[in-house]
Amino acid sequence: MTDDELQPLVAAELDGLAALLESLPEAAWDTASMCTGWRVREVIAHLTMAARYSTEEFEAMLRDAAFDFTAVSDRVAARDATLPRTTLLANLRSGTMRRWAPPGGGFAGALNHVVVHGLDVTAPLRAERVTPDQTMRIILDGLTAPGVHQRFGTSADGLALTATDIAWSFGSGTPVRAPAQDLVLALCGRRVAGLELPKLRDPA
Repeated sequence: MTDDELQPLVAAELDGLAALLESLPEAAWDTASMCTGWRVREVIAHLTMAARYSTEEFEAMLRDAAFDFTAVSDRVAARDATLPRTTLLANLRSGTMRRWAPPGGGFAGALNHVVVHGLDVTAPLRAERVTPDQTMRIILDGLTAPGVHQRFGTSADGLALTATDIAWSFGSGTPVRAPAQDLVLALCGRRVAGLELPKLRDPA
């Protein structure tokens, strides 16, 4: 798919996630997410960094941290998680986030970013995913493309992955059946109860 086709999907994900989080009580934002050590509010603070920091500001933070992206992400998430949730919701809905794409990743990377982090918060909240089936298939196709899921330290070699709630499958071998969102999270190295994919290394 082209960036012109993917960008509206990114915008829809951001709007859907904002609407869901806006409907929840304040206490829900303190729920532990699928990202180790981060609550919902830290995940949203991380997801929306581009709405608050210019490329130049982010590059300066990277230089100060000796280009340790994880250290910068943790620092920004911890600090900006203290922002009012109205601010974080406005960030999710901002025009900047609708137009933002990771360097070299295009809107395919932006879509993956918002969908996966959206699941990082909706899954532990036991909320229905905001991502439509068509978009879930795009994400799963992307994650099972050669070399992609390996970046998260997981392997699908020798497995026949099948989503139980949408029409999607991949590979051959040992059957692995699970809801689409669980497959996405597992391919991204998250710990999903009852679903453990082979690990290549510790997830990044």
